[in-house]
Amino acid sequence: MHIETLGSGPDLVLIHGWALHGGVFAPLAERLAPHYRLHLVDLPGHGFSRDPDEPLELAAVASAIAARVPPAVWLGWSLGGLFALRAAATLPTVRGLAMIAATPRFVRAEDWPHAVEPEVFDRFGRELGEDYAGTLDRFIALDTLGSEHGRAELKLLRALLSERGAPDPAALQQGLRLLETGDLRRGLPSLRVPSLWLAGRRDRLVHPRGMEAAAALAPQSRFVELAGAAHAPFLGHVEAVAAELAAFADNTAP
Repeated sequence: MHIETLGSGPDLVLIHGWALHGGVFAPLAERLAPHYRLHLVDLPGHGFSRDPDEPLELAAVASAIAARVPPAVWLGWSLGGLFALRAAATLPTVRGLAMIAATPRFVRAEDWPHAVEPEVFDRFGRELGEDYAGTLDRFIALDTLGSEHGRAELKLLRALLSERGAPDPAALQQGLRLLETGDLRRGLPSLRVPSLWLAGRRDRLVHPRGMEAAAALAPQSRFVELAGAAHAPFLGHVEAVAAELAAFADNTAP
């Protein structure tokens, strides 16, 4: 698994979302690297980890990342949030958890109303086999839909999507299954590390009320809603995201 390390200072692990790679954090990394040592992960089947030697499975991938990085604050965006949350709940080397546009459960249920319908990810899975490139483009368009800087964000994501080669189709299907079936809510009340939950008010994939509800289940949590932001707030609202992350990381430093 490819992990790029840059910068110096307290350690931060950054895990990207579905179909992308660690390069998606470039605007954020530019602001954080002067003060923090960043470990940018390419999940199996994505980016420079394009030919995976392991499946996209929560426990195995979280453990594999932890074996390669020092004790750190872990940040997960979207799908990456499931890996970061799994690590924070089970691994002693995680010092803090930052969730960006991510929740412990991405699909709606009777006791979890602020989420997308279950068939959303199932439909993307079916469409991948029919129109691979078009399906990826439609998905990343959802990442920016609603943002006040949506046009610029979408242009950047489209450029990044193929920057490190196309993601592995099998890994994409595994990721969609995680988004469709993952549910890590049970571990939140016993979370032993502080957590930061950053939501975009205009997010069309992860409802900010769902993130707020998740934060309310975790001790030592802070919920922040960014007005004007959508599913990728670290692109169009990078200064606000960097400031929140820096304050959080500084408060969790050993």
